[in-house]
Amino acid sequence: MTKTNFDEPISRIGKHSGKWDALGTKYDISPDDGLAMWVADTEFKPPQAVLDALSDMVDHGVFGYYGDQTSYKQAICGWMERRHDWKIDPSWIFNSHGLVTGVGLAVQTWTTPSDAVILFTPVYHAFARVLEANGRRIHESVLVNNNGHYELDLDTLESSLKGDERMLIFCSPHNPGGRVWTRDELAAVCAFCIKHNLILISDEIHHDLVFEGHRHTVMPLVSDAIRSRLVMMSATTKVFNLAGGHCGNVIIEDEKLRAEFSASMKALGISENCFGLVMAEAAYNHGEEWLEELLAYLEENRRIFDAGLNALPGVRSMNLEATFLAWVDFSGTGMSMEEVIERVEKVAKIATNYGPTFGSGGAMFLRFNIGCRREQIIDAVERMQKAFGDLQ
Repeated sequence: MTKTNFDEPISRIGKHSGKWDALGTKYDISPDDGLAMWVADTEFKPPQAVLDALSDMVDHGVFGYYGDQTSYKQAICGWMERRHDWKIDPSWIFNSHGLVTGVGLAVQTWTTPSDAVILFTPVYHAFARVLEANGRRIHESVLVNNNGHYELDLDTLESSLKGDERMLIFCSPHNPGGRVWTRDELAAVCAFCIKHNLILISDEIHHDLVFEGHRHTVMPLVSDAIRSRLVMMSATTKVFNLAGGHCGNVIIEDEKLRAEFSASMKALGISENCFGLVMAEAAYNHGEEWLEELLAYLEENRRIFDAGLNALPGVRSMNLEATFLAWVDFSGTGMSMEEVIERVEKVAKIATNYGPTFGSGGAMFLRFNIGCRREQIIDAVERMQKAFGDLQ
């Protein structure tokens, strides 16, 4: 296999990229001289096998409804067994139009508008958006920032319960903090959900983007007892940059939960996106070598980015154990959030995600996407050093 060139320049301007084409309207930054480091997709082509699979579809020329998911589900089963030591049955797998859609379906399946859902914040902002749109109360449990390392505080969470909580949505690895939770931490979450009769949604969309020295454990392997209330979610979309294919895996071992989730899907008339499934199958079957190259590339991006930003007085990039999303704390600068954003956007001309949108605990943070060419990482560091170069 030819080594992937992650340094290949690929302009996405004018290609209906939500990340680049919205820079002007959302941030007042021109894509011609700005850097888009906000939306969580990367700047890389997927493995050649994915491109070949799409080429075969185009050459065939007929794009009808997708049928027979056997090979697609077998690809998922093979990946989970090889990469995560988890042996699953194809009958456990549902296809959703992305994991945000999967989360929304789960919320509608197992909660009502009178119920609350627990989030460990700061956390991926789409969770709160979906919960609010469905009229559910969000019960925030703020993560403890222990010297740049997030930790759970289940004792405080337990003391704050109001009795209307029905579900807990857990992000593993964590977005935006990049934590790879230990097996003991995961076991504690499982025990908490069992004790308080909660459905556990485990969003593991980044579980293949784990850096050397850390190991992700899929939630079903943590506790046999949790499986009767567990909904596990994964996808190729972040790992292989296939987000536009809107294809996610909702994996449910428990028969009763499967029947309930299936009923929700049938009620909405959901069917498959043929392009997403074809891309995902090719990635799962042929993408492992590409993934190892990507992880090595991201590791160096992380090193350069962290070294550059951590050299700025009062600025700290949280140590990433997983994902390509750097979580940067500006609280030590003495500035307001507005002053920080002004410098990042007007001086550095970089678009980021604002920390407060991730919930309680996100104040004074910005999230930077480092899943881009090395040249852009070096450029971003230089821009940030210029924008904050007067700090003492």
